[in-house]
Amino acid sequence: MAIIIGLTGGIATGKSTISGMFIKQGIPVIDSDLIAKQVVEVNEPAYKKIVESFGEDILLCTGHLNRKKIATVVFNDDKKRKKINSIIHPEVKKVILSEMKKYDALGNPFIVLDVPLLFESGFDDLCDFTVVVFTDKKTQYSRLMMRDNLTEEEAGKRIDAQWDIKEKLRLADFKIDNSLSILETRKQFDMLMKKLMKKENRIK
Repeated sequence: MAIIIGLTGGIATGKSTISGMFIKQGIPVIDSDLIAKQVVEVNEPAYKKIVESFGEDILLCTGHLNRKKIATVVFNDDKKRKKINSIIHPEVKKVILSEMKKYDALGNPFIVLDVPLLFESGFDDLCDFTVVVFTDKKTQYSRLMMRDNLTEEEAGKRIDAQWDIKEKLRLADFKIDNSLSILETRKQFDMLMKKLMKKENRIK
């Protein structure tokens, strides 16, 4: 059986950097964000439920979901955010379980689940170990505002929509501080891989 590693962190903390490092090691990464986009494509079950719950006002003229409009709605309303997550997460989980089974059958020693809301969604229950990527608040705000062209207030709402990073760090088996240089991040990743390899050898 493959060792399942849950990779998460605060928004705009550089989780994708660590995900890329796992991929370069030849370790399969299951990207929940990518799956979440797939399960809300036109006529998919989650798409239909979202339109039923939020109305056709959240659609583009092409019939696809207007992601910017949905983001504005859900990041300003806790109830609506929980509603859309309750629609999307079960569909994402189905695909994740299928992907895990596929990669495990191929004999991969490790499988990474890249899930932004790993703890919030309960997906950490699927994992043997969890890795949390974090930065200082100033860096997080700066990266998020630049990446998504947001105001400080808008960035704050998106950060506040997730669990406090301190809570995620408390639950993490491993932590990577991505506030510094890419070289420092790489050193931490290499150390993480050594620890994971030791754990794999013990399980064998």
